[in-house]
Amino acid sequence: MKFLDEAKVFVKSGDGGPGAVSFRREKFIEMGGPDGGNGGKGGDVWVECVDGLNTLIDYRYQQHFKAKRGEHGAGRSRTGANSPDAILKVPVGTQIFAEDHETLLADLTQVGQRVRLCKGGDGGYGNEHFKSSTNQAPRRFDPGWPGEERWIWLRLKLIADAGLVGLPNAGKSTFLASVTHAKPKIADYPFTTLKPQLGVVRAGDVEFVLADLPGLIEGASEGAGLGHKFLGHVERCDVILHLIDGTQEKPVQAWRLIRRELKDYGQGLENKPEIIGLNKIDAIEPADLKKKIAALKRASKGEVLALSGVTGAGVSEVRFALWQHIQEHRGSLAPARAGEGRVWMAEEK
Repeated sequence: MKFLDEAKVFVKSGDGGPGAVSFRREKFIEMGGPDGGNGGKGGDVWVECVDGLNTLIDYRYQQHFKAKRGEHGAGRSRTGANSPDAILKVPVGTQIFAEDHETLLADLTQVGQRVRLCKGGDGGYGNEHFKSSTNQAPRRFDPGWPGEERWIWLRLKLIADAGLVGLPNAGKSTFLASVTHAKPKIADYPFTTLKPQLGVVRAGDVEFVLADLPGLIEGASEGAGLGHKFLGHVERCDVILHLIDGTQEKPVQAWRLIRRELKDYGQGLENKPEIIGLNKIDAIEPADLKKKIAALKRASKGEVLALSGVTGAGVSEVRFALWQHIQEHRGSLAPARAGEGRVWMAEEK
């Protein structure tokens, strides 16, 4: 299945059904009077977060979603049927933006959350509604109220506990394959990974989700390469695992380049906890490895973990270091979780 994390769609709720003009005419009944019923309500347009989806590919081939209008009213005071709602099903982590691509309307982060985008029009009144002592045979009816319509943007940000970032060929896919059952494509050329990959990592008795993002290059935050398209997926991660190719001559320069791109992108990425992993240590001389680790520690003022995704050396330490940061982040959010699950629209704020 192709991966699509952004789509623009048009939604329109149903118009209300018109009321009816009708008069009761039955044998042996005098002055039957008006009996035109009201029209039915048009269908609403909802977006629902469901399980089992991880892409917005369905909205690549269909961009227009319209609910049906309400049924007409009828004689004998019969009200028209309400139209069923139109429901757009999206994966967990989908954000809904207005047409300007900036105004956030809703953020769906849990299965079962729903938000109404367009309210269906109310049905019109039939002539029975307008009868009075001074107007006993009204021929007036309402055509029904129109529904709402709008263009929206759907943007998917994967729900992952940890995110893998780094330059192309830093060994991210190899690391993901070594700690999860995911089977990403692995090759010795840049940009082997063309879309985000998810895997479940096991650290002791616990599990967490790790996302491998396509390699970043200089200028990624401004649109260069592929990484800028997927940096938004890092926004939801609790911790970043920054992998650096240990076989290159200047690992510090590579670290600074990625850090600069995260800062330029914004959205608080540069402030997220970071674990630096010096990868491919199986291909580095011990003396050279020691120098590179020391240089990275001086530049980052943090801990640097040495590992090899191929041989598995140091991989276990990295798994548990990631879980420790995730656990600390979850603990800091615990008091606020009692109010989770609220889905809001911008107009409600």
